[in-house]
Amino acid sequence: MPSRPRFQLLFFALLVAGLLATALFGEDEKAKKVKKKDLPEQYQLFLDTVDLLISKAELKAFLAIEKNYQRDAFIERFWAERDTYPDTARNEYRERWMARAEEAFRITGDLTDERAKVLLLNGLPDALVDYDCHELWNGQVWYYQRAESIGQEIALLFYQVGDHGRYRLWYPSEGLAVLFQFAQGISDQNILFNEIEKNCGFGDGEAVLAAISMTRVYGKLGFTTLVADLLRPEEQTGSEWIETFEALSTDLPEGALTFEAELDFDFPARHKTRTVVQGQVVVPQTEVGVADLAGVRSFNFVLTGEVLREEKLFDTFRYSFNIPATLAEGEAIPLLFERYLRPGVYQMVVKLEDLNKKTYFLSNRELEVPQVDEIRRAAARDPETARILAEANAAISSGDTTIQIVPPRGDLQTGFTRIDTMTTGADIAYVTFTVDKTQNLTKRDAPFSVEVDLGSLPRMRNLVATAYDAQDQELARDEVELNSGTHRFAVRLIEPRRGEKYVRSLRAEAKVDVPKDRAVKKVEFYLNEQLVASLHQPPFVQPILLSENEQLAYVRVVAYQPDGNFTEDLVYVNAPDYLEEVDVQFVELFVAVLDKDSRPVPGLELTDFTVFEDEIEQAPMRFDLVDNLPIHAGILVDVSASMEPSMEMAKLGALQFFEQAITPKDRATLITFNDHPQLAAKFTNDIQTLAGGLAGLKAERGTALYDSLIFALYYFNGIKGQRALVVLSDGQDEHSRFTFENTLEYARRAGVSIYTIGLDLGRKEADARKKLRRFADETGGRSFFIETAGELPGIYEEIQRELRSRYYVAYQSTNTAPEDSFRTIEVKLAPPGLEAKTLRGYYP
Repeated sequence: MPSRPRFQLLFFALLVAGLLATALFGEDEKAKKVKKKDLPEQYQLFLDTVDLLISKAELKAFLAIEKNYQRDAFIERFWAERDTYPDTARNEYRERWMARAEEAFRITGDLTDERAKVLLLNGLPDALVDYDCHELWNGQVWYYQRAESIGQEIALLFYQVGDHGRYRLWYPSEGLAVLFQFAQGISDQNILFNEIEKNCGFGDGEAVLAAISMTRVYGKLGFTTLVADLLRPEEQTGSEWIETFEALSTDLPEGALTFEAELDFDFPARHKTRTVVQGQVVVPQTEVGVADLAGVRSFNFVLTGEVLREEKLFDTFRYSFNIPATLAEGEAIPLLFERYLRPGVYQMVVKLEDLNKKTYFLSNRELEVPQVDEIRRAAARDPETARILAEANAAISSGDTTIQIVPPRGDLQTGFTRIDTMTTGADIAYVTFTVDKTQNLTKRDAPFSVEVDLGSLPRMRNLVATAYDAQDQELARDEVELNSGTHRFAVRLIEPRRGEKYVRSLRAEAKVDVPKDRAVKKVEFYLNEQLVASLHQPPFVQPILLSENEQLAYVRVVAYQPDGNFTEDLVYVNAPDYLEEVDVQFVELFVAVLDKDSRPVPGLELTDFTVFEDEIEQAPMRFDLVDNLPIHAGILVDVSASMEPSMEMAKLGALQFFEQAITPKDRATLITFNDHPQLAAKFTNDIQTLAGGLAGLKAERGTALYDSLIFALYYFNGIKGQRALVVLSDGQDEHSRFTFENTLEYARRAGVSIYTIGLDLGRKEADARKKLRRFADETGGRSFFIETAGELPGIYEEIQRELRSRYYVAYQSTNTAPEDSFRTIEVKLAPPGLEAKTLRGYYP
């Protein structure tokens, strides 16, 4: 067994250096699964340290890794997945676990020791007593006043058979004889206990008697169950991250066939303190296969890269390319990618997979990245490549001049609001501010701050700040959405710029806004409707080659989350002058089709739908069933005093709705209200969290329906796709600051389908019925009126069934009506006798 100082030094090194590799391992060997004992010592120690944490899938993946730098990257990602507070610079979870592991080594010298497992999961005991009693094996007693894993008091007795044997945890079911060196043939437990009392009834030995007495209180079965909970491994994280990690490996499959290609690099510009590294893989057409799907022929590749510095993995990247097979015979296939690296020497490993022939190109080479002070438009090794990419590279920003809008504090921004910016660079002469393309303000002196009028309602507002030099040339810009809530998932094309002209190439650059608790799965760039490249990690930039004399075209970017949610942006290039300022509106409709009995109608096709906007027919571009798309749903529950008799059934109905309607790709929220709204459960797909929001609701005080409805709709801001809000109330509004007209206007702009449920509204409350019905009709939802809360489960069932049977219809509006004017929408159906329900219109 290694000495304790050695283990302490090794643990200190692991904690500070993060298990860095000491050398590359098996560079040219075929990938294979190794046994733990064959690993270098630091990785064996890692597996011992995380034995209680690592899942079977994670262990299998780790043992399949060939190279030390990949193992180091795996370890970093392993701990990152378990980081309790990922927004902080420290990984508190890792630090705590490693500190406990070091303490376990100090005490036990072996992490497979049962004492070590107890310590890892529960920390140091409140008391630790070594005992040495005559005729008994030596041992230790560990006492926890409140053990972390079980939340209660427990004493554990460990005994060591022999002078150098392993420590074992004693269970009452074993009997007391196992604690003695010589007690064969004695089965009477009382006699044995008396012997222990005689030999250990003084000094540290008293701890042995106390531990035995405490375990007897629990009984044999109770103590065994308690210890099982004490030693139960922590709940394992999902293993989905392993697929992402493995996808970034540059290892070739065993027996893989290869093809020839050329890889070259250029350094066209500087971006802040880093150099733009532009890689190009040139693939001969004769080396790869062609996919032919319904007459559409294409070359299809996945490019994976690893950047090493000082034998440590510095960066990884992954691109997907789909190139139309329309190149001239003999013309090579160019595949471009970009990274931002600091000047220095790196090892660049690039693997290119031909998805059609299942063959590979692999390059492993040293790359010296220079210091670049300005754009080098003719520095490429291939002059023709430099000429073609000159336009794209000219758009690379050095990052010297920047402007960033500082979002105002607080939610629900209204009225006159101060907007501040942070700028860098000495060339800024003035800054313009634009709100929803209507308010145009200019500030010519620093600090570049203005006051803007956001109106009386907390609407989403688009704010753009643009910095110019003294020659009126744009230097930098920033754009934010005010009142976008905490769930904003959006992508914006920074390049190319609207209305610009491009001849041979352009630079596509996207900025993605994603909620803190969510991730970006990939970003796709399209030229017109042709997918150019898919990027699986930032920076989301891609040079795009154009055909000579490319006419009117558009660049489209689509960002995806792991659950299937997506968002997109589109910019026209080479547009005629009269199109330069036209903002093309992409309209998404979620249409419920009902028969005469208000039942959803399945099985319709796109040809069954005709869409009109302001009475002008529109041409749908996309069509799908909502069953295939994620849903964000919310329930707004009235908990005012008048709801007291119906509260329990209201909670039960809401819980059943969540259980039936929410799948893993969906999200739901719960908001309650009386004289003010309260967020009871944030958007989640965890039913227990939603159920927790329903627990303990108490009906009291008055009703502020309109304020609460605006709050709930505001909470949906920033969320794309199908959104629905179910509103349950039993009375008139009494306490709202906003009026019905304010709220209806806000609902029209929100794009959220509202389903209203009026509970026990009598004839005298016709006005309340009318207003609830209006909210539903204007937003594409439905209204229900019931007499008792016992009818709620059936209503919720009907709503969730309708949400799952809607149709997704999207089109690009040809409407040229003035901006901020309400545009009406009507959907007509070819089959007779059917009703289409969707939003009545929208504001662009």
